[in-house]
Amino acid sequence: MPISLVLADDHPVVLAGLETILKAEKDFKVCACCLDGEQALQAVRKYQPDILVLDLRMPGKDGLTVLREMRKEKLATKVVLLTAELNDEDLTEAVRLGVRGLLLKALAAKLMVQCIRQVHAGELWLEKHSMSLALEKLLQGQASKLEVAQVLTPREIEIVKLVALGLRNSEVAKRLFISEGTVKMHLHNIYNKLNLVSRIQLALYAQQKGLL
Repeated sequence: MPISLVLADDHPVVLAGLETILKAEKDFKVCACCLDGEQALQAVRKYQPDILVLDLRMPGKDGLTVLREMRKEKLATKVVLLTAELNDEDLTEAVRLGVRGLLLKALAAKLMVQCIRQVHAGELWLEKHSMSLALEKLLQGQASKLEVAQVLTPREIEIVKLVALGLRNSEVAKRLFISEGTVKMHLHNIYNKLNLVSRIQLALYAQQKGLL
């Protein structure tokens, strides 16, 4: 029997990346991909997956709220929690609520498959390796953001973030109270500065530089 999975992350690019990685494993079955906590809860109730891969920070019901409701409903699905940053209180609460795996987003692509298999086997994945790299990753993230700030203007960075989240030019314009033509002009300049040619490349750039 394949290991059944539900994935939940409010960033479409991150979610799509996780889905691609996990679907490539023959013994994994991705049942649903969710963009918020409520969707994640509904999917867990419906599919009763072996593992829920859950983002800690999501709009509406965040990861901890999802964990509390799962515990209240006595849902048997094991949870692997994704987090971009370490907060002692949140992580302590997550473990108290029964999280079986904890993985930094910066390391997710490399370690997710191993983490899921270990959690499915009944073990904990709270390994010291991820934690020891946490501060290093956070520092690298800060360095990446400084690097971006030296290349792009604050307005251009805002636009990169919104485009990476999947917003269309018209939606970006409304969000920033500027014209669609101005958005197009900014995107043209951004592509030239970063030597990119597509929105997908721009989204990947944003993810790599820690802008999401």
